Amino acid sequence: MTGHPPAPPPEPASEDFPGRTAPHCTGLDELDAAVSRCCACPRLVAWREQVAGTRRAAFAAWEYWGRPVPGFGPADASLAVVGLAPAAHGGNRTGRMFTGDDSGAVLFAALHAVGLASQPMSTHRGDGLVLHGVRVTAPVHCAPPQNRPTPGERNTCRPWLARELSLLTGLRAVVVLGGFGWQALLPVLDAAGYRLPRPRPVFGHGAHVVLPGAGDRPELHLLGCYHPSRRNVFTRRLTFPMLVDVLGRAAGVSGLGPR
Repeated sequence: MTGHPPAPPPEPASEDFPGRTAPHCTGLDELDAAVSRCCACPRLVAWREQVAGTRRAAFAAWEYWGRPVPGFGPADASLAVVGLAPAAHGGNRTGRMFTGDDSGAVLFAALHAVGLASQPMSTHRGDGLVLHGVRVTAPVHCAPPQNRPTPGERNTCRPWLARELSLLTGLRAVVVLGGFGWQALLPVLDAAGYRLPRPRPVFGHGAHVVLPGAGDRPELHLLGCYHPSRRNVFTRRLTFPMLVDVLGRAAGVSGLGPR
């Protein structure tokens, strides 16, 4: 026999685990399982496990997820909602994106108001919540200290988001919650072949950019929305009607329409 033996599969703790694993995932279930095993960012691994071990008093009886949190929503979604990262005592506790924290309470209530969620609350996996035509995800899948991933952590995690969006073959629109998600998403779209305007579009609440189709993909609507963080909601920088308005417009251009 000639040639070299195949390279061994990457270890979950290796920095190149996302980059070598994500492109070979053939479906969202396979991708989600791979995401949940990732240990590529030592700082994030240490933090998520520390939080899961110490817990918050209000959740002392919980068995924390304490791993990377995969996206949530159906494979035929035509709309994606991209946030920042799981919350330490939200997704890092429950194991589902935007579930169990204040931001998620606002987001899922708004999705329900638009007709894209079966119920207005998301408290834990197995609570019966079903999303209609929308998938919720983030550019960083581990809870970061002080909700601030580093640029390096964002870049290491990027292949997961790139593959997730590529597997959503009917994707028509993306709502980006906050400037971090916006900046993380643009290189993903660029690499996927979408022609980004020059200069690159700037994030802002209500921003709406239409990207021409790439290959066999239709045009993509990119919409900006302030993140439904506790601070933004408390200061009324983002109100519930503002969030519902953006999600409603996204549903319209995604072909979902009112439900």
